[in-house]
Amino acid sequence: MLGPLQVQGVAGPLRVPPGRQEVILAALLLESNRVVSTSQLVDLIWEDNPPETARTQVQICVSRLRKLLAGAEGEVTLVTRPPGYVLHTNAGNVDAALFTSLVQRARALRESGDAEEAVGLLRSAVTLWQGECLTGLDSGPLANKARQLNEERLAAVELRIRIELELGRHDRLVGELQRLTHEHPLREKLHGQLIQALYWSGRQAEALEAFRTARRYLAEELGLEPSRELRDLEAAILAGELPPPNAAVSPAVPAARPAEPAPEVRPEQTPTSAETPPAETVRQDTVPHQLPADIADFVADGQRLAALEEALAGGDGRGTVPLAAITGKPGTGKSTLAVHVAHALAETGFPDGQLYCDLRGTTGAPATPVEVLGRFLRALGIPGQLIPESLDERAEMYRTRLASRRVLVVLDDAAGEGQVRSLLPGSRGCAVLVTSRARLTALPGAHRVELDVLDEDRALELLSRIIGEDRVTGEAAAAEALVRTVGRLPLALRIVAARLAARPHWTLASMVHRLANERHRLDELAHGEMTMRASLSLTYEGLAPGDRSLLRLLSMAQAPTLPSWLAGALLDDHRPFPSDLLEPLVDVQMLDVAGMETGGFRYRFHEIIRVYAREQLAVQHPPEERKAAFARMAGGWMHLVQQAHRKVYGGDFTVLHGDAPRWEPPAAYTDEALADPLTWLDAEQGALVGMVEHAADEGLHDLSWDLATSLVTLFEVRGHYDLWERTHRIALAAVRKAGNLRGTAAIRASLGSLYMSRNQYDTARQALNSALDVFQALDDPMGEALCRRDMALIARTGGDDITALELYGRSLADFDRAGDVVGRAIVLTQSAHIRMRQGEIDTAQRQLDEALDIYEGIGYTGGRARTLRRVGQLLLEQGRSELAVLTFTEVLELCRDSGDVIGEGHLLRDLGHAFTVMGRPDRARDFFDRAVSAREQIMDFSGGALARLDLARLLTTEPGRSRELLTPAVEVFRDRRMARELTEAERLLGAC
Repeated sequence: MLGPLQVQGVAGPLRVPPGRQEVILAALLLESNRVVSTSQLVDLIWEDNPPETARTQVQICVSRLRKLLAGAEGEVTLVTRPPGYVLHTNAGNVDAALFTSLVQRARALRESGDAEEAVGLLRSAVTLWQGECLTGLDSGPLANKARQLNEERLAAVELRIRIELELGRHDRLVGELQRLTHEHPLREKLHGQLIQALYWSGRQAEALEAFRTARRYLAEELGLEPSRELRDLEAAILAGELPPPNAAVSPAVPAARPAEPAPEVRPEQTPTSAETPPAETVRQDTVPHQLPADIADFVADGQRLAALEEALAGGDGRGTVPLAAITGKPGTGKSTLAVHVAHALAETGFPDGQLYCDLRGTTGAPATPVEVLGRFLRALGIPGQLIPESLDERAEMYRTRLASRRVLVVLDDAAGEGQVRSLLPGSRGCAVLVTSRARLTALPGAHRVELDVLDEDRALELLSRIIGEDRVTGEAAAAEALVRTVGRLPLALRIVAARLAARPHWTLASMVHRLANERHRLDELAHGEMTMRASLSLTYEGLAPGDRSLLRLLSMAQAPTLPSWLAGALLDDHRPFPSDLLEPLVDVQMLDVAGMETGGFRYRFHEIIRVYAREQLAVQHPPEERKAAFARMAGGWMHLVQQAHRKVYGGDFTVLHGDAPRWEPPAAYTDEALADPLTWLDAEQGALVGMVEHAADEGLHDLSWDLATSLVTLFEVRGHYDLWERTHRIALAAVRKAGNLRGTAAIRASLGSLYMSRNQYDTARQALNSALDVFQALDDPMGEALCRRDMALIARTGGDDITALELYGRSLADFDRAGDVVGRAIVLTQSAHIRMRQGEIDTAQRQLDEALDIYEGIGYTGGRARTLRRVGQLLLEQGRSELAVLTFTEVLELCRDSGDVIGEGHLLRDLGHAFTVMGRPDRARDFFDRAVSAREQIMDFSGGALARLDLARLLTTEPGRSRELLTPAVEVFRDRRMARELTEAERLLGAC
């Protein structure tokens, strides 16, 4: 609550719907474990003008919140307790309650004399805040409560500063107080504390200037003079009578250290490994200032900056050396952030100096700890001839030298934890800031910041700071495109911005155009000594040879996210956990973890890293090696799709396959990923459709058509007719170019099924006839069976039952010859509909019974649903209407469970017919209405037109509504050449 309202769930953040649910949850959390009345909640939401349904709406919101909070982290229960509701939870689960508790404990500790512990608790309390309390909530009464908490936050900050001033830490507080007075210029207490901190740090002139600044602001903004307390401070400073901080409290770190007497030195004496060398040979007053220059156009997340500064200032209250680690992929600005933070803390937080070293962790020659310690000891005033040789002795001398100092140590570009450990001081008065492309998870107690790309607003801000706001606002669309093209990577953005700044006559659009060509993108991302290629190559060259090879090969995958098994396929490595191959790339952030999926982790490239990897791929791998790796990757996708089809249909039924080799991912992955095969196909749809096109481009035509036709398992059930056509057009061009006759026929036959689904029967008949000719020439019984089955369906739809039954008979023989029992069951189900229509009820029943036996024997739920639908229609023909409704309802649930949107539209219409027969027009009208909506929602306009016609038959007494239904239906029937339906629709329209 201390910031935007957020709920942490067991598996991550839970989304609270904005509006009323947010307001109710916030109110209950603010009064956790206390009853909040319904009338209070109504007032919070609507204030002066609640609707009549206000209490009901509150009840609905509370019900939804209960479901949401069931997934929250920690024990949280929301119960009804007259006259309202109470949210039960531990105070530690609500940040606002925890903040109040910590502040109360801190006040008590201060009263009892434990100032150090009080400071630690107050720091912990303030770090709970992530912005203004309840940011974004639209409720006046809650805004008042939020303002109260915001005030308590500032009061806690002022109390903590007061205690730290009493502890003698005024020199550390100056920078923080300067920031706070700038952010809260009307808080006179903060101004007074700044004046005191400056004065007690020996900065009398600045203290007086701070008073004058406060006075000017108060006069200009409010027309007021400073308070009596501030005026008394000014007078005391001018008189030199400002009393020191509370001397009764011993400061943990003295503001000034008395000089130690120099030890007596005998001529024969030499320094031992752990002793500080004699005073005559050591410069005691050496204060190193090794930080590189800060940059003026720096942009960053303010909260992240504050958290880093807090961690390095020892705000966690622990007795260890404050340690922070900034990690991230190449080009995210780790070094820039580290230097900026170090400069912000340098003067006020670490007056004894700042040590800096580039550890060269991503180069072929990283700095050794011995080398770095030598440099640091010399910077600290130790003459070179007195620095020991061994690592242990140098480390001991280094820690001894820093024991009584407040020094900030910045270690840039660390290779790993081992390079850093010997460089850590032993005193908590110092702090260490490390940057690395590795995650440094083995550094104990480190405050970790992982940098990613900038968000779009900050990326545009950075661009504006470098090239000027006018150029960015003048080409706003081009600026946004430029930011997207470089993937919001700070280094890449700085490079293009520097080039634009150097060439003011260039437009931003021209820069976008130059970056559009992937082959030359890295060439464009170079300016002076800044080059994106050089930055990436440092990490790339530091990888093991096998990891470099995998990175290059992974760049061939064009999906937005990559499953772990791809690594095994590309390297032809059959280990059970292929994610182990990818983790070294994740460790150095050349690859990101995109999330979890059923079957394992998914990974993602930053686009510029992928471009770099593809560049290296072309150089390092010959074409035949690339093609072999790609074929294994495509073969892995094909294997998984084929297995998904088998799980849906109970085997390799009603589908043609080519001879392209498969590559099998680990069996455990396959079993877990395909536990729900249609869900997996849906989730991987983008990658699979892209693979059809990619395989065609790579000349793998046999795999391209095989994958395209196998994906009809998904396309048909989900109604993805556009993807069905797109993949088949791509594959058809590939097989035609290669002269692949069987592939061409398979694609043409599958397109025939698509055209039938769209009621384009003439086009479908042409495609099926051309495919059948090829299958007959090849003596391919499965191909012949599929073509004749679909041609029979066209004849049946056109009312030519004799031709349809003849084709069904031949198709049945073809399926039997191919050994395809599912194909047989489909033919039996479809032909049973004709038998039913012709009054051959017993024959239809036998065929449907046999089809159901086949489907139940192999576990094909989709086929069973389609056959049960025909059973329902048969029951309706027999006058058993109620049993027909029960059957249709069961099948409707099966369709919904499997996501079969096409089947759902059919069943809604069947239920409409059933209730029409039963003489219940109101129920029939409802189902026909839902059928129209279901069909037209998936752009099945012919199916929607049929449902419109059904509904119009019921509404003969409502001519206006009938015209509204029939007018678009007539257009569809005319366009699709559905003559019988067109005739009836025009008759009904004429009667309106």
